[in-house]
Parts: sequence; C-alpha cells; structure tokens
Amino acid sequence: MFPRSTVCRGAQRAVRRQAAHPVQRRGLAAPASGSFQYQAGEAKGVRFASRDFTGPTTTLALVSKAGTRFQPLPGLTEGLANFAFRSTDRRSTLRIVRESELLGAELKAYHTRENLVLEAKFLRDDLPYFVELLGEVASSTKYTPWAYNEEVVPLIHMAHKKFLASPLDMAINSAHSLAFHRGLGTPTASSSITPYTKYLSPETIAGYAQYAFAKPNFAVVANGAENADLSKWVDQFFNDTPASFEGYIPGGEASKYFGGEERIAHDGGNAMVLAFPGSSAFTGKHYKPELAVLGSLLGGQSSIKWSPGFSLLASAAATPSTHVKTTSASYSDAGLIYTTITGSAANVGKTAMAAVATIKKVAAGEITKEQIQKAKAAAKFAELERGQDILHGLELTGSGLVHGSKAYQMDEVAKAIDGVTDAKVKEAAKSLLDNKASVSAVGDLFLLPYAEDMGLKV
Repeated sequence: MFPRSTVCRGAQRAVRRQAAHPVQRRGLAAPASGSFQYQAGEAKGVRFASRDFTGPTTTLALVSKAGTRFQPLPGLTEGLANFAFRSTDRRSTLRIVRESELLGAELKAYHTRENLVLEAKFLRDDLPYFVELLGEVASSTKYTPWAYNEEVVPLIHMAHKKFLASPLDMAINSAHSLAFHRGLGTPTASSSITPYTKYLSPETIAGYAQYAFAKPNFAVVANGAENADLSKWVDQFFNDTPASFEGYIPGGEASKYFGGEERIAHDGGNAMVLAFPGSSAFTGKHYKPELAVLGSLLGGQSSIKWSPGFSLLASAAATPSTHVKTTSASYSDAGLIYTTITGSAANVGKTAMAAVATIKKVAAGEITKEQIQKAKAAAKFAELERGQDILHGLELTGSGLVHGSKAYQMDEVAKAIDGVTDAKVKEAAKSLLDNKASVSAVGDLFLLPYAEDMGLKV
C-alpha cells in the first residue's frame, strides 16, 4: 500500500502538469477541419484522390464506370468483378494470394448499378505494391477459359440463386427496371442462367474490360495515403492501361424516368416497393437535398434500439413484424426515392396504403417544424456518416470523379441539407404524387394491393 504522502505528492504533480499543459478539447459536434476532404489530381491521364487519415493502414480502390448500367451484354459486370485478382501477365493467382497474405492485406471486388470497384486494404507502407497490383489488374488480367468455367460461372450462379430467393431484392430491382427501363434499370444480379450461357465468355468479358479500364473511365482513390505518394505511384504503375476506348457502350445517355407497375408471384415471402423520381448524387447535375430530408422524414426503420423512432412510417407499420424503410438512392444523373415493405401479405398491403396516406399528409403540410428539424438532422448525420465511412467514401469519390469530374465532399453536402426549408420538403412530397410511381409487388398477389388501389399514378 502506498503511503498517503506519496499519493498526495503524485496528485499535486499531475495537477501542476495539467495546468502547465491544458488538455485540448473539441466538441463532439465540431468536425475536424479538413480531415475528411479529398485532394484530387491527375497523373498520366488517370484521375486520383486521397485523404490522409492518421493511422497504420490504407484502403485503396479503383472505381470504374462499369456497373450494370453500362454493360452491353447481360452479366458482363458480374463476370468482370469475379475475374478481378485472378491472375495477370506478371502474377499468377497463387502469387497474388501468397503475397497479399504475407502483407496481411485484404482484396475484394464488387459492383453497383454504376460502378465496378476493386479494393485493397493493407499496411500503409505497402502502398507502392498495391498501386502496382491494381495497375496490373487493369491492364493485364488473364481471362482464361479455365478460370471462367471453374470460378467465375459458379459465383454468378450463386448470386443468381440468392437473388431469386429474396422477394425484397426482386422487388427493388423490379422498381428500378420500371423506373428507368435499361441503364439504371438493369438488375444488379443475374435473374436467369441465360446471360452466362448465351452471352458470356472469357472473350466478351475481356472486351468489356478494355472499356472499364480505359483511363477516362476509372479513378484511383485512397484513404490513409499522402496525395503526393499516391500521385507518384499512379504515375509509375498505370502506363499500360489504354488511354481511350473506341466503340459504343450503352448507359451513357441521360437517364429517363418512366414509372409503371409489376407484380411477381413468389412463395418465399412478401415485399412491396413504392418508388418515385429522386435526386442525383451530390456530384451530379440534379442534386436535390430536400429529397434526402423527405426520405428521413418518411423513414420507417428506427435508429434507436427498442424504439420505433420519430419517422412518420415507423408508426404506419401494421405490426412490429412488418418492416418499413425509405431509401433515397442517388446516381450520377438521376435518383430513386423508394419505400420497401416486407412482412405478411395482409400487413404489407395495409402498410403500403398507410405509406401513401402519409406522403399525402406531408404534401398537405400536415407536419410540424420539429418533425422536419429531426428529419434534417437525421439526413445530415446519414450523409456525414456515409462520407466518413472509408468504403462508402472511396466509392462516392471515385464515382464523382469518373461521372462528374469532381470529388464528393461531405461538408458541402451537409451545408446543402442545412439549407433545406419546410416548404421545399412539402414541395418534394407533392412532386412524388404528381409523378408516375414505380410500384413492384412480390409475393402473394391475391392480397397485395395494386397501385391504383393506393391512389398512385402509374
């Protein structure tokens, strides 16, 4: 046991040190100035951006404008994503796996409606190795029949089975198809085995790669790397990627909204999607922050455990087992704000009716200022969290560079949401009802209502 005098002297010294060097404190609501800003640049025709987080690890991504929106044949994006990190002219599959494991790295590839993303996570000092690897993958991946038959096709087949087993995934893809037809309406997963038996081959995937990895169509983005270092290595390791692509690729035309209704029988569950024209991404030309606020106002899914939350649709659910969620999906030149409802067929139908009634209530101005303020706070938090998140930040920034030639900056998005007025939210709700809806019902069609029953235009 320490003597009392020793303890007192130690406490006195601690107090004197604290007085001499006061602790720097920052309020939780105050963002660290500039810490989440991306620095953008270009090297040898390749656009890049980085933000230098303090820490021992780095996340690096190649974001290509090669999502399902742009594929000229069904399944090409899936095939290209599943060929990533297989083998290159310099590295075999075994070598890539062994070297990555020795460096403690993680490699993966995935795609969205607009983008193909090749991603690597590693220790900060290994940046040159992984920039070189991404450069090789982009310029010299081997699209071999063996890898196609033994590895790529089984993965696509698994995605196809998973897609068909999910009524919600089918409904969301159906709503996008109704809203945009081709382009953004192309399903993100194969809904049939036809694409990879009729259209896909190592040759067609390799041909699509020439477009995906042409310099104007991708960007390199890093979290946890100095901009000067990233510039240096991109300049060195992306010499062999093509400077341009000659040929026609669909999806480049401006997105056009159509609307409509589709009903799909399914015995695995029930899902409905009520979708309307939305906002483009912040880096696009048709950004409307009021739609993000409206999405938070409608809501449905609580952010607080054991509580339904404040959102209007949280109380509209017929039962606790009926799940409701509103999403404001933004793309480069268009968007879709949609509400998903899952549960028993009868309860999904009741909740869908209540959801439309709620939108009419907002359009009529029958909501309080406090509700809108809460929605603005929730929308702002969601955007800041998404931008701060490493993976979302990489894709948002890369997508902004390849589609809109500017990086996603989260503080500017937050300012835009702060500027949304009550009147704009009301107008946004009214615009949903004035436009055609895109309504998809999957499940027990005997009980799920039609769009007309809910008072929606299609």
